[in-house]
Amino acid sequence: MRWLGAYTSSMMGDNVFYMALSWAAVRAGTPSQAGLVMAVSAVPRALLMLGGGVVADRFGPRRVVIGSDAVRCAAVLTVAALLFAAGPGLWLLALLAVVFGIVDAVFMPAVGALPARVTGRDQLARVQGMRGLAIRFAHVVGAPLGGLAVALGGSATAFALAGGLIAVSVPLLISVRMRELPPDDAADPADRTAWRDLGDGLRYIRGHRVLAPLIAAIALGDLGFVGPLNVGLALLADRRGWGASGMGWVLAAFGVGAGAVGLLLTLRGRLARAGTVAAVAILGGAVAIGALALAPSVAAAVGVALVIGLLAGLSGSLCGALLQTQSDPAYLGRVTAVAGIVSLGLAPLSMPLTAAAIGWWGTGPVFATSAAVSGLAGVLALCVRDLRRAELPR
Repeated sequence: MRWLGAYTSSMMGDNVFYMALSWAAVRAGTPSQAGLVMAVSAVPRALLMLGGGVVADRFGPRRVVIGSDAVRCAAVLTVAALLFAAGPGLWLLALLAVVFGIVDAVFMPAVGALPARVTGRDQLARVQGMRGLAIRFAHVVGAPLGGLAVALGGSATAFALAGGLIAVSVPLLISVRMRELPPDDAADPADRTAWRDLGDGLRYIRGHRVLAPLIAAIALGDLGFVGPLNVGLALLADRRGWGASGMGWVLAAFGVGAGAVGLLLTLRGRLARAGTVAAVAILGGAVAIGALALAPSVAAAVGVALVIGLLAGLSGSLCGALLQTQSDPAYLGRVTAVAGIVSLGLAPLSMPLTAAAIGWWGTGPVFATSAAVSGLAGVLALCVRDLRRAELPR
């Protein structure tokens, strides 16, 4: 429970941080400058995440997560103190965003590798459910909390709150008892270099009968999912006259569905035929994504979004649990890094493409195309026998 508390507190701090950063950037510059500040952290995160996986495997995910949270906390609190003393400058906000992106490149692979140190392999599906619940809770609570902090004391107060929430995670993580995992004995430690570790990790993934197709399926699923459920939904709501409130209800329904699956996995702990169930859930979610563009009303869209949340939450949690259980512990950080690059580096590229395509062809054809791309992930998972038959440990 201390690990869950630390993870939840850190995720809430992230949500408050990005709320404060966006508000401060809007107040300090033009809309285009604010967008640049918000996007600049993605570059170092995507470029350095593979190296972050090597760091997590070399030094241990617990040590890396604690160090990353400490650095993020110090950076945010420093900026908060500077903002209390003077007005926010765009250069300062951009620098903070870059620092966050660099640290995230190390933090995210380590966070992904940490559950295997917290619990046994037979409980990893339950842990994935807990992570899903923590993420949903952080999204629901973090943004309004950041907005309240901005309203009461401005961006500096919100940054201070974000730093405080991230700081709470550090002593909690220090107090968590970790399991010792077997080291990688494939090479003499004296001969190991970062480049060699990286190459070994990529070769390990490429030659694995489950991990290679699983990561490919995650990539296809995210490429078809991220665009429609982000910028695509905003454009759909605008064209249908649903307004911001209608879009909010649709997003809330998605969150409820994903949270319900997280609760189910937390309580149940394991689902049989995990590979097959994940593939079928991906296919069902793809059909629902295509149907979202055809929803005639907000109420219908809310119902479809609830189904998408249930199926996406189920497939995402099972894919995450399979990544954890199928990976050799010595490579877990690098495996998580590759999967993270897919989700955080490649998938966001679909958002501007989705927006441009909707401007040219409309929501229906674009949502249908995105659904087809996402559906390919389910087809791939069903066609690869080892992935289709993959099971979670009992």
